[in-house]
Amino acid sequence: MTSIFRTAMGEAFEQLHPRLRRRFSVGLDSGEVCTGHGVMDRIWHGPAFVKPFLALGGSRNILVPRTGRDVPFTIENVPYADSHGRETVTFVRTFALPGGPRRFDATMVLAPEGDRVLDYLGTHQHLASDLHLSAEPDGSLLIRSGEHRFREGPVDVRVPDLIGGDAEVRESYDDATGRFRIRVRVTNRRFGPLFGYEGSFTAHYSDVRSHGVRAGLRPVREEIRA
Repeated sequence: MTSIFRTAMGEAFEQLHPRLRRRFSVGLDSGEVCTGHGVMDRIWHGPAFVKPFLALGGSRNILVPRTGRDVPFTIENVPYADSHGRETVTFVRTFALPGGPRRFDATMVLAPEGDRVLDYLGTHQHLASDLHLSAEPDGSLLIRSGEHRFREGPVDVRVPDLIGGDAEVRESYDDATGRFRIRVRVTNRRFGPLFGYEGSFTAHYSDVRSHGVRAGLRPVREEIRA
């Protein structure tokens, strides 16, 4: 059984905890949808000057413009073939924050070279990032972002390091509690920590043919440029 994540990681995929291997095997080949329900212990922001940028990104479901503790959330990983024929997996996170839910949308495809995953962010896929995946000695998954690119119409530019953020995601499975643990941290090389969250969740699987891709889950616009 293949998935975009297994292909990108190669043999290192087998070093992941078995529950992580199943979760990141979600794809067209597996025919499964993975839905997680849990609680974010903390959603945090960095210095005050980042808040306007988070608010702007929040208008397109990029990052989360609110902070909070003990925030219920859902993550939906649904595979489908996009309008360009590429196998795609959604990573749509919905946070039940006071004042109304907030979403952080991402759709992931395999890079043409097959050695990394491309992460398209937001409702219109304006931002694209290279993701490099590796297995840690304890069986957890470490994801680090690489180059970021902004696409809008004819515009296709690399986001300078001065205003960009380096993302690090760690996902693990806790056998004692039977829960996945997730920690996300985004930092700027000059200004330090910008945004992050950490929490835990349980996951269940369903058949993609019966589940389908619910309305509003796919992005409004799909970007072909890698």
